Amino acid sequence: MIENPFLEYYSNFDSQEIEICEQLTTIIGSKLGFAEAKIWHAHPVWFIDGNPIVGYSKQKAGIKLMFWSGSDFDEPSLLPGSGKFRDASIIYETTSEINWKSVEIWLEKSKFIQWDYKNVVKRKGELVRLQIN
Repeated sequence: MIENPFLEYYSNFDSQEIEICEQLTTIIGSKLGFAEAKIWHAHPVWFIDGNPIVGYSKQKAGIKLMFWSGSDFDEPSLLPGSGKFRDASIIYETTSEINWKSVEIWLEKSKFIQWDYKNVVKRKGELVRLQIN
C-alpha cells in the first residue's frame, strides 16, 4: 500500500470525489514514487527535483488532474491551460472516466517533458524547457 499524504485534503469531499482522489493518488504514487508529494497552493502536487509535475484539485466540474508541462505531451484528452504556461488537464466526475493506461502514459511523459517552473519567478516569468535524459 502506497502512503497517502493527502487524506486530510479530500476528507470533506463527497464519496465519488474521494474515490477519484484516492485512485489518482494511487496511480501517481505508483509511477512517480520517487517524486516529492506535498500540498502546494492548497492542492496535492508531486515534484521532481523541486519542479511541479502533476497535481489535482477540486473544481466545480469535478476533480481536475493537471500536468504542468502537459500541453507538450501531444495527448488530445488533455486540454491546454490558459496559454500563459505549458499546463494541460482533464476533469473527472466519476472513477469510471479514469483511463489508467492513459494516466500512466501521461505520467511517463511527465518524467521527460518538463518546463522549469521551479525557476520561473527568478527568470521573471520566462519558462525554459528542461533537457531531461
